[in-house]
Amino acid sequence: MAAGYPLVINGHLFRTSEALYQAFRYAEDRSEDGELIQELIRREKSPMAAKMVSKKYYPLTRDDWDFTRVKIMDWCLRAKLLAHWDKFSALLLSTGSLPIVEESHKDRFWGAVAVRGSEDELEGENVLGTLLSRLRTHVIAGERPNLQDLPVTGMVILGSPPTQVEPGPTDPEQGELFG
Repeated sequence: MAAGYPLVINGHLFRTSEALYQAFRYAEDRSEDGELIQELIRREKSPMAAKMVSKKYYPLTRDDWDFTRVKIMDWCLRAKLLAHWDKFSALLLSTGSLPIVEESHKDRFWGAVAVRGSEDELEGENVLGTLLSRLRTHVIAGERPNLQDLPVTGMVILGSPPTQVEPGPTDPEQGELFG
């Protein structure tokens, strides 16, 4: 859900890795107006706006989503790291050896929720924190992510498998220059 790490995938700007992740839910599905759902999500400027557009189309989510979503999120985070190696690796390293936890108000899968009656105890699977901690381990080892082998069959962005990953423009005004 962090802005400031835009990605260009196959020449198409995704302002956030959340938008990219949400777009992978739909492949070639179209909105009621005939537009690709991925394109509607891609256009959004904030991670939460991308998620809200996606939420509208949840009934069209790919059938294997519950089994593939963690692998797809991992790929999106690795793409974010590869495209923004200096900035994102510095952020990961700034956590030291502390656990990385996605503190949430309600999401016990991707994050952890405060235990009622406790100010500093959280419970949940914290899958996002685990993926980020794993990325931090690779950064410490100096290992840049490999994105060549797609972890899930049918990973398609706007008609093609994601083969080209580049950093997007840091100036939001430049974002309109991309397809």
